[in-house]
Amino acid sequence: MTGEETELVGALPDLLPLFVWLSPAYPVGAFAYSHGLEWAVETQAIVDVGSLIAWVDDLLHHGGPFADAVLLAHAYSAVDDQDDVALREVLELAAAFAPSRERQMETLNQGDAFIAATRVAWPSPVIDRLPSVWSGRVAYPAAVGIASAAHALPLPATLSAYLGAVAANLISSAVRLVPLGQTDGNIALAAATKVARRVARRAAEVPLVRLGGAALASDIASMRHETQYTRLFRS
Repeated sequence: MTGEETELVGALPDLLPLFVWLSPAYPVGAFAYSHGLEWAVETQAIVDVGSLIAWVDDLLHHGGPFADAVLLAHAYSAVDDQDDVALREVLELAAAFAPSRERQMETLNQGDAFIAATRVAWPSPVIDRLPSVWSGRVAYPAAVGIASAAHALPLPATLSAYLGAVAANLISSAVRLVPLGQTDGNIALAAATKVARRVARRAAEVPLVRLGGAALASDIASMRHETQYTRLFRS
């Protein structure tokens, strides 16, 4: 490697923390949640790789994952601007912004676990003083946004990585539930990755007052899942 190449590599942001935080190995228990997808499989809304791709595409564009990306971006910006009032507003909204009991459990359990693990392994003054800003539970996307800003990771990469990880978890659930083969899972993941890049750019520009979603089938599925007779996932 030439000196110029070495200097270029050194100037690039270190994204390894994102790979660690958003991997299935990070102790947030993401594998236990299906975001209502388990009900969609039981009712045959998802039966093959094509219907899975369509379901994930709708979620990334219009559903909970898109709203989460907007919340992540605003939590990141509040930390970056050192604006505790704005951060408290985002955290309060993120904790309440769920269409069902299970979806709220999903985001708060993962958020609390993320903050607990990151405070110990990836310490930061921002995370340490979080209880003085907000005494409630922390939703998962807000937790990722806070940690990323605290460690000076770029917001565009954080948003793309977060949405990609959410999509990967949904697809992993579908591979087990439908069931689908590994090739179909990879095809679905490749399609979702392309969508995640576009959605990440859009989510970064949405004002908090325009936060919302329109993936009603997914919201209903998460409510129906609460009383589903046989379940492998917690949501």
